[in-house]
Amino acid sequence: MSIPLGVVASRRPKLSEYLLGIAGILQTIPTLALLVLMVPLLGGAIGFLPAFIALTLYSLLPILANTITGIRGIDPTLTEAARGLGMSDWQMLRRVQLPLAAPIILSGIRTATVLIVGTATLATPVGGTSLGNYIFSGLEMNNNTWIVFGCVFTALFAILLDQLVHLLELAVARRNRRLAWIAAAGLSLVIVAGLYRPVARLLEGPPDVVIASAPFTEQYILSALMRMQLAEAGLSVDQRQGMGETIQFCALQHGKIDCCVNYTGNIWVTQMKRTTEKDRGASREQIYAETRDFLERQGIVCLGRVGFENRYMLVMHRKHGITSIKQMAQVKGLRIAGDRQFFARPEWMQLRDTYQLAFSRTRSMDPSLILPAIESDKVDVICAYSSDGRIDERFVVLEDDERVLPAYDAVLLLSAKAARKERLVAALRPLLGTLDDATMKSANAQVDTGKRSALAMAQELYARVKGR
Repeated sequence: MSIPLGVVASRRPKLSEYLLGIAGILQTIPTLALLVLMVPLLGGAIGFLPAFIALTLYSLLPILANTITGIRGIDPTLTEAARGLGMSDWQMLRRVQLPLAAPIILSGIRTATVLIVGTATLATPVGGTSLGNYIFSGLEMNNNTWIVFGCVFTALFAILLDQLVHLLELAVARRNRRLAWIAAAGLSLVIVAGLYRPVARLLEGPPDVVIASAPFTEQYILSALMRMQLAEAGLSVDQRQGMGETIQFCALQHGKIDCCVNYTGNIWVTQMKRTTEKDRGASREQIYAETRDFLERQGIVCLGRVGFENRYMLVMHRKHGITSIKQMAQVKGLRIAGDRQFFARPEWMQLRDTYQLAFSRTRSMDPSLILPAIESDKVDVICAYSSDGRIDERFVVLEDDERVLPAYDAVLLLSAKAARKERLVAALRPLLGTLDDATMKSANAQVDTGKRSALAMAQELYARVKGR
């Protein structure tokens, strides 16, 4: 796309400004935001397609700019000499301009290649499978081995591709066809290997069930547990781990995923926009009933509650002697930490306004780092999750006297298409009501502390479900 556009734009200065402006705007959009925007624009599509399109758009600017610069930078006397020899525009482009501009164009391709290898790891939240899966999973489950593995192999892959494109640069500079063929063969091999999985999936046909899960420990465990239940029923399963919850909702509506676990409070706040003062204090049963009705109107089926709750809560060290949010609000100069999204969520804004909270410092960080932050006295208050088993007797959960924070029952959601599959529904129904708060807290704690893997905990819970 970029080289043909660059060739045309190099001859039309006004068009060049417009194209570079558009490509520049695309480049300024954060990569993750561009990836997420692709999902609704493509009708809820997840995985390879939105990642492929977003990253293609993101790579336009370096190649386009270098193509225009390379062609425009050619000595005018050479183009005049070509015209004097009677060459047509096409002949001059093919025999003079492109060969002379090739080193600069290849430099742009090289830049774009390294850029995209790094940013491709961000495809995980839109259901893409990449080395980013190891990085995201490692961050959430405090697994440094996975983080290092993902980072090291991403870097090695970027170096490999960088050197292959550099080989093309050398081939052009030295007019060496042998080097050019070696580089072309290497790049072709990488492209074929990269396309193997999506093409194989197209040829094999879609799996029976697509499971989505959000990027935190609990969701990895539940996703593996659901896969085991479905596999036992003889259904082929595709797991899309680490997806954003809003993207899951969109994909469920469009039938791009079949099932996932979400939370009533999350749907209540983010999808239903129930954030007014009259919504405050809604009972757990009311939130569940109204959420279920809302989902039905959206074409999503709520199969039922899994049995545990994972709500937001404020936590302090017991040594402070504070037991409620109202009491904490009277203390000045406290520092608070929460996950990356909490301080932008309506729950936080309601909490802040209701209790007139004023902190000296508000820090957003990865969930895996929040507990260590309060343990090392880097912060005084943390926003934690009620199913986090690491919150032990050293800490106190602050009482929410005004009942601002809603209930967060874990619910099993199905797309309308999946809900019509009797085998699928029958395989997942035994999970309803089987995991209470204590069971889920214990499972999360064992994974978060590195004692067990998410898969091992899922196998233990699976045996428990089978034994009921």
